[in-house]
Amino acid sequence: MTVRAVRSVLATALAAAALAGCSQLGTGLRSEGPAPAASATQDTKGGSAGRSAPRPSGSLPALGARTAAQVPATAQQAVVVTGEAPDSARNTVQRYQRDPGGGWKPVGNPWQGHNALKGWTDHHVQGDLRSPIGVFALTDAGGRLADPGGKLPYDHNPHFVASGTGSQGEPLAGAFDYVVAINYNRKPGTTPLDWTRPLGAKRGGGIWFHVDHQGPTQACVSLEKPHMAELLRWLDPARHPVVVMGDASALGR
Repeated sequence: MTVRAVRSVLATALAAAALAGCSQLGTGLRSEGPAPAASATQDTKGGSAGRSAPRPSGSLPALGARTAAQVPATAQQAVVVTGEAPDSARNTVQRYQRDPGGGWKPVGNPWQGHNALKGWTDHHVQGDLRSPIGVFALTDAGGRLADPGGKLPYDHNPHFVASGTGSQGEPLAGAFDYVVAINYNRKPGTTPLDWTRPLGAKRGGGIWFHVDHQGPTQACVSLEKPHMAELLRWLDPARHPVVVMGDASALGR
C-alpha cells in the first residue's frame, strides 16, 4: 500500500470515528483548551451545588454563580447554548462579546439549534446520546467546504463526510460542511478529525458545532448552515472564545 493510500485510510477512519461521536443521531468533560476554560461541570456535582454563592460581577446573563465562575477572565467571546429542558434536543444559541468595562453584550439575534437526542448530562459517556454540560474552549475548525473567512485554524478536508440518516430519518449529508470543535475530551491545536481522547474513549469525543440536519444529534450542537458560516467568521482566537452549554436549569446553577 502506498503512503498516499495509508494516509487516505487513516483520514477516513478518523472521520468515521468523529461521526460516531458527532452526528449519526449526533456525540461526546473537561475542556483541554486554554487554562480556565478547562472546567468541567460534569465532574463537580458536589461542591457549591445547593449553596448560595455570589454571582461574579460582569457575568454572562442567565448563568448561575457556579457556571459563571467557570468562564475564564481571558475569554472575550462566548457562545451560550441554552437547552429547552434537560431531556430536550432543542436549544437557543446566543453570542456575546465582553466590552472594555468587563460586561457582556449580546451579538446579533439568537439562533435555534439542535443538541443530543436525549438532552444533556453532567457526565457524558460514549453513546449516551446526551450533550455534555460545561464551559469549553473553541480553538479549531474545519469542514468539507472551504473556510468561509474565519480566523480559527481551519482544516479544509474532504474527509469531513456525514452519511446515512439521523434519528428522525433525515439525511445527514452536508452536516460536516462546516464544523467548530468543542474542546471536550480532545487535544486542542489539532484538526477536529484528530482522535486523541485525553479522558479515554469511554468518555466520548468528537463533539462539534456543525451544520444542522433538521434533527437531534448524538452530542454535538447543530446550527443552520448560514449561521455556522457566520459563527466561523465571528470567532477570533485572539479573543479566547468559549462555549457555555447545557439546559437552562443547569446553566442557572
